[in-house]
Amino acid sequence: MKLTVSKLRENIYQILDSVLKTGRPIEIERKGKRLRISAVEPLRKLERLEKRDIMATDPESLVHLDWSSHWKPKLK
Repeated sequence: MKLTVSKLRENIYQILDSVLKTGRPIEIERKGKRLRISAVEPLRKLERLEKRDIMATDPESLVHLDWSSHWKPKLK
C-alpha cells in the first residue's frame, strides 16, 4: 500500500496496527522518495490466517452423525 505523508499523519495508529496485524509493509512517498514501514519480525504463516466462520451448524452435531449407511469398506 502506498500513502502520502498527510494520510499517514491522519491515521498513523491504524496504519501501524495494520502493518503489525497483516505483516504487509506500507510505503510512504515524501519529496519524491519512498519510505517503507514494515515489521522487523515477519509474521508466521499461521499468524497471518484470518479467522473465518464457515460452519453453518454446531460442530458438536457433526460428531454424532451416523455415516454407517453411506460407508462401504474397500474390499481387497
